[in-house]
Amino acid sequence: MPNREQSEAVPVHRSSRRRGARPVAALVAVLAALSLVAGACGSGRNSSDNGGGGGGTATTEASASGQFGDMASPCGPAASGTTNAATGDPGVTADSVTIAYGDDAGFPQSPGLNKEMSDAVKAMISWCNEQGGINGRQVKGNYYDAKITEVNNAMTNACEGSNFFLVGQGWSLDSAQEQTRLGCGLPSVPTYTVSPQFAHGKLMYQPTPNPVDKMSVQSWFAFAKQYPDAVKKAATMYGNYAATKDSTEKFQLAAQQAGWTFLDCPQEYNIQGESDWKPFLQKLQQCGAEVVYFSGSPYPNFENVLDAAKQLAYNPMWVTEANFYDAKLSAWNTSGNGDNVYVRMTYFPFEQADQHPAVKQYMDLVKSSGGEVSLLGAQATAAFLLWAQASQQCGANLTRQCVLDELSKVHEFTAGGLQSATDPGANLPGVCGMVLKLNGTEYEQVLPTATGEMECSQDYLVSISGPVVDRAKLDANRISTAAG
Repeated sequence: MPNREQSEAVPVHRSSRRRGARPVAALVAVLAALSLVAGACGSGRNSSDNGGGGGGTATTEASASGQFGDMASPCGPAASGTTNAATGDPGVTADSVTIAYGDDAGFPQSPGLNKEMSDAVKAMISWCNEQGGINGRQVKGNYYDAKITEVNNAMTNACEGSNFFLVGQGWSLDSAQEQTRLGCGLPSVPTYTVSPQFAHGKLMYQPTPNPVDKMSVQSWFAFAKQYPDAVKKAATMYGNYAATKDSTEKFQLAAQQAGWTFLDCPQEYNIQGESDWKPFLQKLQQCGAEVVYFSGSPYPNFENVLDAAKQLAYNPMWVTEANFYDAKLSAWNTSGNGDNVYVRMTYFPFEQADQHPAVKQYMDLVKSSGGEVSLLGAQATAAFLLWAQASQQCGANLTRQCVLDELSKVHEFTAGGLQSATDPGANLPGVCGMVLKLNGTEYEQVLPTATGEMECSQDYLVSISGPVVDRAKLDANRISTAAG
């Protein structure tokens, strides 16, 4: 893998504030897309899981060697001669530290939604505790189900649950949680953020930053280099929902800086589906669009779009986000109707596990604990590692403020090689990426052509300005003031 360039942005200290699916229902379709990686459906779970148990013991050779990928494990016993004690912060005792995690698995229209995140957190808790916990403190986990529409209730319960941190959670309507979270001062290292309020919120750091004012666009630069004529005839297709519109607007502003030109024929569809998709595709075809950015969910809408395009003999290049790296979409593509779908990635795909030990380790840990793997699960694993690393640095003095201070210092993080390097401390995405292409029922890396490597350049990190950023109400430190 090539060397990664360091961010030149001046880091902003955020220790006391924080700066900067299944589409059965419309809400699921849109918000699963905005998380940038999609989770498959599965069974529900209990409301609490102390110790991260369930599904067996997650033991691998790497746990014994004290590594996660190429990252030294942040877990282990207390240092010799050190005596832990309760520090006075919620969830911290002499012997344990309790974190909160969760998903939207109880959403009635899509049971088990994004459960892979919680599968990963539970597996990582077990992995960490087998090594001695965090400086000798066993990690306990409280699970909270936001059921998409009950996110404020979940946050209220987490605030009242004597939890030290939120770690590896992902709640689709995260803007609705912020007043409650900030009101109780509960810090977070989430799997993903959706809303600008949370993506630029106080007391929050994430392994894969998703700010509204910055975007890493290696994929779009790579496309412009590989297909210079086609990107001059680009178009967009997105759902009629504010969040999807925002993500499309952000993409378009970024891609223009990579040399793209957009035709005046954007197509806005009903996120609950259309009875006939052909009129949308006919407009794109008549407009001459050769590359189409599709924002939404991989199924069923996108599958129906691809089927309709085949009926019209219309075969543009479809560029998508990482939630289209999806096992169900690839399994569906037996007809080849999706063979011109390209996916932007900053995590290494599971097909390359033999080249990236961290990817294999994540998959082995989750499978051995009875869980399911997904890109969201890998991202939740990265969140746990980021929190654990910062917590380990605090030693016996495990306080929220200490962990936040340590998180603010992290300016290069790869989760042991799960992802390309990012800058969590400054809320900046990385400058590396790759592009996958769906070919039958398999995903293949096409850009860069060297399989298992990412292409990196500081030029790929671009600034975004305009209404989509203005709506976030960022202050001078890139902190959202929209939630108060």
